[in-house]
Amino acid sequence: MEYIIEYKGVDKSFGDKQVLKDINLKIKPKRIVGIIGKNGSGKSTIFKLANDLLTPTAGEILVGGQKLGVETKKMISYLPERTYFPKNIKVYDAIKLFKDFYEDFDENKAKELLDLLDLDANMNMTKMSKGMKEKVQLVLVMARKAKLYILDEPLGGVDPATRDYILDTILSNFGEDSTMLISTHMVSDIERILDEVIIVDEGKIVLHEDADKLREKEKASIDEIFRRRFYKHVNKAS
Repeated sequence: MEYIIEYKGVDKSFGDKQVLKDINLKIKPKRIVGIIGKNGSGKSTIFKLANDLLTPTAGEILVGGQKLGVETKKMISYLPERTYFPKNIKVYDAIKLFKDFYEDFDENKAKELLDLLDLDANMNMTKMSKGMKEKVQLVLVMARKAKLYILDEPLGGVDPATRDYILDTILSNFGEDSTMLISTHMVSDIERILDEVIIVDEGKIVLHEDADKLREKEKASIDEIFRRRFYKHVNKAS
């Protein structure tokens, strides 16, 4: 398998509004790839299409060389941007649901991750903060033995002191044969873990490069490169 995921000339429109324009993208296995861009740039739509939650207006997406369907969904462990838990569910009930639904779900790993993130399996979701719910979602996603992890803004509702800890948790539970796509607009928080960087702007991919080569070429951090492109008040490094 040369590529774990491919987007071939993908467009996506909602009515007369085009949100993705001619997305062409190939990701090799065993990479951690950051998809970065401002809010509303199209990052979440790119991810929803890969999970077959939306249908492209044009183009095609392949996962593991296969067209989207039941088999590709088995390969992907997806963390959506928003929490999706039903009301009045306890954490251990969510674990049971995932165990019943996904063959690759590791219940022992889920319990281990709950302990690492200081979460109580008996706690009701209605009594949890947004950040705590996002941690539970992350536990469920990372407890699967997936080929491709797709994490949409995994640090969005988490306090700054916890972000590094969560990234380390992601890294330490990320299989060496797996691939990860992670989207964020908090570039400085995730750039240390990235192998590749993709910048999305107004529904188009405007950059896709190896992270280390990009830093070397621009003589700057990825966060600074991102800010130069989108926030003109940031001075260019000498």
